[in-house]
Amino acid sequence: MLEGVMLLWFVLAALSTAFVIVDIRSTPESAVMKWGFVLLTAYTGPIGAFLYVLGCREPRPGMHEQYVAARWRQVLGSTMHCVAGDGVGILVGAVLARHFQIVGVGEIALEYALGFLFGWTVFQALFMREMSGSYSRSLRTTFIPEFLSMNILMAGMVPVAALFAHYFDAARDPLHPEFWFRMSMSLLAGFIVAYPMNWWLVAHHLKHGMTTVRPAAAAPGVGSSKSTSIRQYPGHPAMAEPAKASAADMPAPAMPPIALLGMALLSLAIFAGGLLVAI
Repeated sequence: MLEGVMLLWFVLAALSTAFVIVDIRSTPESAVMKWGFVLLTAYTGPIGAFLYVLGCREPRPGMHEQYVAARWRQVLGSTMHCVAGDGVGILVGAVLARHFQIVGVGEIALEYALGFLFGWTVFQALFMREMSGSYSRSLRTTFIPEFLSMNILMAGMVPVAALFAHYFDAARDPLHPEFWFRMSMSLLAGFIVAYPMNWWLVAHHLKHGMTTVRPAAAAPGVGSSKSTSIRQYPGHPAMAEPAKASAADMPAPAMPPIALLGMALLSLAIFAGGLLVAI
């Protein structure tokens, strides 16, 4: 029974990933977000492709800015970005844990460390450094959002991974398809559980979601040069006429440290709960 389900899943995942790879090239989204949707679809198969179509794919030419401005789509982009980057490190950690015979809490710690480091230093800070002005500043500004999101992602992943490993011995071995199915289901669970935390992060301007990247000539009020591009975010002045600008376009106030500390403690508590369930 499981073999048939896995075969169907892997076939659908391959077709879905191929579709996103081809289709997303024409979507006016930033390169890192495009890679993020490709990775998410590789992890979650047809669900990732469905989320791409529903949340990011431009419905009609020139509509991407307005389409992705909805809060839930912004949060979708933020959560996808988190899972895509962290997932690479988590998968590497799971493979290394098997190779070095690391099990239990040690395996979880290795997956957490590699997932967090790759998600933070590469997918968040490196790829998004243009928003902060420098890589060092990007590292500072993305650390806390990555930490909060990673804790909740792992809280959703760990129990599912442990459940599969308990009932299917082959699910621990990267040389067996059960392992990849286990990690796919775990990342999908992590995505679902991490969505509310990313909603809070986006709502408080600690993370961004979808972007729009178009040739400069295609943006209102911009010259005809075709060698440059303009990147637009929700609330970006290029998304609306100057007369429609509002307080939403202004920089967000700094988050009180006590609020960040409270959310950090909450995320750690949820992560600890996930560990207890898994163990």
